Amino acid sequence: MSEAASIRTPLALLPSLAPLLHPWLPRQRWFAGKGSAVTGFTLVSATELLPVRGPGPGLLHLLVRVRQADRPRSDEGDCYQLLIGTRRALPPALAPALIGPARQGPLRGLTLYEGTHDPRLAGLLLERLRTPGTLGPLRFERYAGAPGTPVPPGGLAARPLGAEQSNSSLVYGDAYILKVFRRLHPGHNPDLELPLALARAGCDRVPVPVAWYASAEPGPYTLGVLQPFLRGSRDGWVLALEALAAGDPFRAEAAELGRVTAEVHTALADALPVVKLGGAQAEELAAGMAARLEAAARTVPALRPYAPRLRAAFDAVAALGRRGRIWAAQRVHGDLHLGQLLRGPGGGPWSVIDFEGEPTRPLTERCRPQPAVRDVAGMLRSFDYAARTHRPWNPAWAQACRDAYCAGYARTAGADPREEPALLRAYETDKAVYEAVYEARHRPDWLPVPMAAVERLAAGD
Repeated sequence: MSEAASIRTPLALLPSLAPLLHPWLPRQRWFAGKGSAVTGFTLVSATELLPVRGPGPGLLHLLVRVRQADRPRSDEGDCYQLLIGTRRALPPALAPALIGPARQGPLRGLTLYEGTHDPRLAGLLLERLRTPGTLGPLRFERYAGAPGTPVPPGGLAARPLGAEQSNSSLVYGDAYILKVFRRLHPGHNPDLELPLALARAGCDRVPVPVAWYASAEPGPYTLGVLQPFLRGSRDGWVLALEALAAGDPFRAEAAELGRVTAEVHTALADALPVVKLGGAQAEELAAGMAARLEAAARTVPALRPYAPRLRAAFDAVAALGRRGRIWAAQRVHGDLHLGQLLRGPGGGPWSVIDFEGEPTRPLTERCRPQPAVRDVAGMLRSFDYAARTHRPWNPAWAQACRDAYCAGYARTAGADPREEPALLRAYETDKAVYEAVYEARHRPDWLPVPMAAVERLAAGD
């Protein structure tokens, strides 16, 4: 891999970057610190993937820490990955990607923009991933775990994927998709770690990571993962809503989703360590759920009348642990719902995607072994969400799908999640509380959806 000149004094870039990042960064969908003023930046690393003063567009790879007003002084701030394009003049097609003109510092005279929106710069990322090697602090790697693993072809047209949330995605020729992680956490991202483990275990329910890139210093940070793009696939959420609109019970599909979930759990348990959870660990688990409930009730007043009865679900798990109950804990998906399962064209096989877990939770927590019913609880909540989008609300549809899903899971795993009612209720309660906070902050019109589950779970149903 040819070496581009690495910027040797990253701090020198701040006079050029800071005035532009202050207004631009909080507007990005993936920026996690909305609602709190940005007070400053620390440039952790800067690498020229393409020279900024070259004859064509330049591409800067940046790791930036963002300090905010509501953080204590000892908090260094969240670290974000930025891919900044530079041009002397921005063509009209890239106007929506504009960050702004640099008026001071070493980038003065250049226009800065979101680099992932430029097909030429996005194509450069693919070229780097096709050829393993290092560039400054960046390391590019390819999966070589299976004989005959193809090298992605060069020259594939690049386009950003719409509906961005906590990350950014680039599609190459409808053949590959690159997920670019934006808010970074030190350690190995489970969205690379778990699909790699499943690929090495021979599980074909998850797209194989073809290549990835990371930063060794500082960090380590997983920065991006390239996987096959499942062209023509449709996610379970869309299919469930279509079934509701058509009066289709969706039970057969729910049972198949249960089977797929069990296959992935079985493969993860075979590939990675399984530990025992009981006693002190059960009390710690319950205490964490109770603490999240307490914090949520401060944020969402509607939760407060239900809090004592919701806490009883967590207390029940702690009590079982004290009485000697032990559960198996393993690596799980961590944020499983209908939108994380894709069905191939023409009723093809189902695939599971997005193993990053709930991005708002610490990486250490997301990587911790947990009972498999955590994923089951997420799917049960997803069926409830789907049913609530339909008018009139169809609770019988949701319950039938929940039962079919658990039955399908049991036929493959050999154990029915409903045989662990206390643990399943605790995880479903924890998820509903999380949903209530999310909806109150981002989609207040949707708050009645998790609140209906809160009312049901508080009643002990």
